[in-house]
Amino acid sequence: MDSAKITAVVIAQNEEQMIANCLETLKWCDEVLVVDSGSTDRTAELASMQGIRVIPTSSRQTFAELRNLGLKHAKHPWILYIDADERVTPALMHDIRHVVNGPGQYSAYRVGRNNIHYGRWMKAGGWQNDTLVRLFKKDDLKTWEGRVHEHAVIEGDVSDLIEPLIHLTHRNMADGIRKSLQWTDIEAQLLLEAKHPQMTILRLIKVTVWEFFHRVIVLKAYKDGMEGLVEAMTQSWNRFLVYERLWELQRIPSLEETYEKYEKDVERLWDNEHA
Repeated sequence: MDSAKITAVVIAQNEEQMIANCLETLKWCDEVLVVDSGSTDRTAELASMQGIRVIPTSSRQTFAELRNLGLKHAKHPWILYIDADERVTPALMHDIRHVVNGPGQYSAYRVGRNNIHYGRWMKAGGWQNDTLVRLFKKDDLKTWEGRVHEHAVIEGDVSDLIEPLIHLTHRNMADGIRKSLQWTDIEAQLLLEAKHPQMTILRLIKVTVWEFFHRVIVLKAYKDGMEGLVEAMTQSWNRFLVYERLWELQRIPSLEETYEKYEKDVERLWDNEHA
């Protein structure tokens, strides 16, 4: 019996430093697609040089929309979703091949992730039990939904793979902050639409400090040493940015209107000077 065929879908944006090594770990797949979310670097070029089909799209699309685009273009009955900073190991490849060709197949499979932050494999701080549903029977994957934390709508049951992905993320502070900033505006907008209470100084301090305390003490990020503390601070900074942005959106008059008023005040001062 022929082996079940798999399409790998890679979501990427400005990942010229990561994309080539990611694609190297997917050569065993029957088809590889790169959904390029408006990259301005050599991401698409480097993928094309490996003979990979690149699907260009707007940088304004959500992860759910990007994953749906991959679903639309995938040719084969199984789909494996991978991000550019993730790596498939040989053990995971064999695990995937075993389940897609074995009896009693499920509609989808969860995979764990070994998260490498600031050069360290995170084993605490909330990162140690990271799992994502990434392998699907195409016919049972109906769509992806969600503007920030996307999720798959599946018809059928989900099981677990044994082997994990390797997630090479937050390679330095700039990368960590960049990833934190990526969805800040959308998260703040969702909170605004949900009628979140008016932000105050106390609320802003509380949400920021609590995130750090929760990561370091409750989730024991201190066990990951300096890297764990830096990552906890990065996450608390992310919470600060989301709720600060919410405060901006809640302002009446808006910041834009406030600055327009100052501009007009200065203009009137000059009008009076020339009168």
